[in-house]
Amino acid sequence: MASGSEPPATEEGLSTGGAPTVAGVRAYVPSARQLERERVRRRATVRSILIAAASTLVCGAVLVALVTSSPGWPRVQESFFSPSYARSSFIPVLQGLWLNIRVMLVCEVCILALGLLLAVARTLRSPVAFPLRALAAAYTDLFRGLPLILVILLLGLGVPGLRLQGMPNSVVFYGGAALVLTYSAYVAEVFRAGIESVHPSQRAAARSLGLSSTQTMRYVVLPQGIRRVIPPLLNDLTSLQKDSGLVSILGAIDAVKAAGIETAKSFNFTPYVVAGALFVLLTIPMTRLTDWVAARTTRRQGQGGAA
Repeated sequence: MASGSEPPATEEGLSTGGAPTVAGVRAYVPSARQLERERVRRRATVRSILIAAASTLVCGAVLVALVTSSPGWPRVQESFFSPSYARSSFIPVLQGLWLNIRVMLVCEVCILALGLLLAVARTLRSPVAFPLRALAAAYTDLFRGLPLILVILLLGLGVPGLRLQGMPNSVVFYGGAALVLTYSAYVAEVFRAGIESVHPSQRAAARSLGLSSTQTMRYVVLPQGIRRVIPPLLNDLTSLQKDSGLVSILGAIDAVKAAGIETAKSFNFTPYVVAGALFVLLTIPMTRLTDWVAARTTRRQGQGGAA
């Protein structure tokens, strides 16, 4: 092309004779066809949103009409959706929810740490480490098989009876310990799946560079494996937020127990609805974060990026 001549305009309109330049480089100018495509996409997106909103409103209206027209609705409304009882029980239930939040935060840290240790123990390949592998496998099989409520009852009612020296005398401690023991078994399997998903060539490459087995696991395998299982880990932590309410069966006054106390005063079940609504509000942010992380991971994998 001769010096000073204009580049031909393409179908996508990369540049035209009158296109602005930055440091001597012609700026991208979308063609009329590209602009039309973008307009069509925007119209389709708006149309889909409007259709989804209208469909949701119609379905919601039909559901509300079916429920409110049922013969027993007035009695159910009075027993479960009383505004006056909701107002009077809101503060006690909210104070109980603070205990659930503290239990959840402490247990999450302990579960992640213990679950990662169990997963690493199960993936050790040395024959010397066979006892560790066997113990880790037995642990995960045991606590994945036991119902969580049974573990809470066994710890909360059985361990204090041993009168062990130095053990705390707190039902919250034993309830939290049961959550940690049970959930760490599930989280360990999630971590193990992530570790084993790392291709063996990654280990071989790391060892060929002079890294030891421990260094390979720490710097090469674990970062990749953990990054791949973040969405299922967040799902487990979301379930933990709800199951933290099970500590109430040992007598701890959390949101569920506080709702039960308020219900016993009035024989109205609205406090349970208040507690349920607060748990839902507590869980929704984690659920949306999980969905966003899962979608982001899927997009990166579809684009050929690192998982």
